[in-house]
Amino acid sequence: MNPFDSSASLKMLGEFNSSDTHKYSVILPTYNERKNLPVIVWLLANMFKEQKLAWEIIIVDDASPDGTQEIAKQLAKVYGEDRIVLRPRSGKLGLGTAYIHGLNFVTGDFVIIMDADFSHHPKFIPQFIRLQKAHNLDIVTGTRYRSTSTPYLADATPGGVHGWDLKRKLVSRGANFLAATVLSPGISDLTGSFRLYRLPVLRHIITETVSKGYVFQMEMMVRARALGYSVGEVPITFVDRIFGESKLGADEIVSYAKGVWTLFMGV
Repeated sequence: MNPFDSSASLKMLGEFNSSDTHKYSVILPTYNERKNLPVIVWLLANMFKEQKLAWEIIIVDDASPDGTQEIAKQLAKVYGEDRIVLRPRSGKLGLGTAYIHGLNFVTGDFVIIMDADFSHHPKFIPQFIRLQKAHNLDIVTGTRYRSTSTPYLADATPGGVHGWDLKRKLVSRGANFLAATVLSPGISDLTGSFRLYRLPVLRHIITETVSKGYVFQMEMMVRARALGYSVGEVPITFVDRIFGESKLGADEIVSYAKGVWTLFMGV
């Protein structure tokens, strides 16, 4: 029997803290997140402080008319301009290009992508980091559709979704089922946007990715698998946005279906 496969060994895996010399860069794309931004930044700052990690937050704002950029500037004064880095754009140019833009200003060696609207809680980030370190993974992605992490992590709790109506749940489940059936990437939540990447890995994958909008996240994972990168999953609880409106519309759903077909034909 392999002693590292024992229940005791699996339980201990990822539980012990060790000195972390890495720097973690969070890229936050924003549009009309004036009310959400101060709280999500506070949660992130507290989490990084508790974990004794080096960090920065790159805010990529697409010319929000609600004053999001002014809030970001105030936050930079509070936490320091080396920690809160505002890099705005001239208009709504898409999620994928927001990450590309943000990557130009990253100084960390790991990059975290997440939403700014509380859909993704920073409390899961330490689990992402422990799983990555325990298995030397290239990518760790949050999943709403698993009850345990893969590979195993002792303190992971079942994932789920809160605040969605039946229609939204069916759309998300259907999108993941379609991609899983057609593309077989071996990942349970392809449409999620809460992930930890090694910086060189993210730079490589993003140069190979051609999709925009809702399909962008799915293509990133499919490309990662095709390029041979290792991917772990941590269950997360996804909570629908508190302030503002969802940016997912019918056009994005149609684009997603087209994207799945394009990847099936080309990857």
